[in-house]
Amino acid sequence: MKFTKMHGAGNDYVYVNCFEEDVADPEAVARYVSDRHFGIGSDGLILIGPSDTADCRMRMYNEDGSEGKMCGNGIRCVGKYVYDHGIVDRLQITVETGDGIKSLDMKAENGRVVSATVDMGVPKLTSELPEKITVAGQELEFIGISTGNPHAVYYVDDVDALELWKVGPAFENHERFPDRVNSEFVRILDRGHVQMRVWERGSGETLACGTGATACAVAGMMRNLTDDTVEVSLRGGKLTIHWDRKSGHAFMTGPAVEVFTGEIVLPQGY
Repeated sequence: MKFTKMHGAGNDYVYVNCFEEDVADPEAVARYVSDRHFGIGSDGLILIGPSDTADCRMRMYNEDGSEGKMCGNGIRCVGKYVYDHGIVDRLQITVETGDGIKSLDMKAENGRVVSATVDMGVPKLTSELPEKITVAGQELEFIGISTGNPHAVYYVDDVDALELWKVGPAFENHERFPDRVNSEFVRILDRGHVQMRVWERGSGETLACGTGATACAVAGMMRNLTDDTVEVSLRGGKLTIHWDRKSGHAFMTGPAVEVFTGEIVLPQGY
């Protein structure tokens, strides 16, 4: 199986061109290639293929093989891939996702895409503003927002001190979230800048999460904690989120990087 390793702000995936390749069991393949010791190493698998309704289709699988509806960092890299590899010849494209069709406006340098702005659609509240919850014996407040994937946003005083490898599973698998949830831990630095770490359902802590950055930014804007354009600092880089209150749409801007290409022989049965 031929593949391309790409990342957006450190959120890395293995990408497969399904215009040319066929992946029969993507859930199993995602688990295999994501392993950082015995596979390629990634936060998951993204398949790029044809679409009847958009320029291309993206299917995203987490490290544990579960399929996600949307990936903000991943979709920027999908845009880069289809442009850089000649599948499309325009910098404004549409991508079919599990959360509907998304529009991308990409920026190129020397004929290759370096960043993209994604119309993330209209974020939807899924909780009270805020809602109380008890996790591992500690009472906290969160804001539930869907940006294609379900998110719970928590405000904390010290993002760096969190031992997410210990507490992350308790947040992800809390009974309040029967389908599991992505958890964002956020510190407001000023009205234009926040710091965030994320525990993603199915993948654990990742260096960045585009849908999560959108959720945390819009949550802060809804509570008037920040301006309507905010820079989100993550462990893998920075994303810029703008919320257009008139239309309700949120827009995410960030980098897209191709790391390397290769070919992997999958074990029999994949």
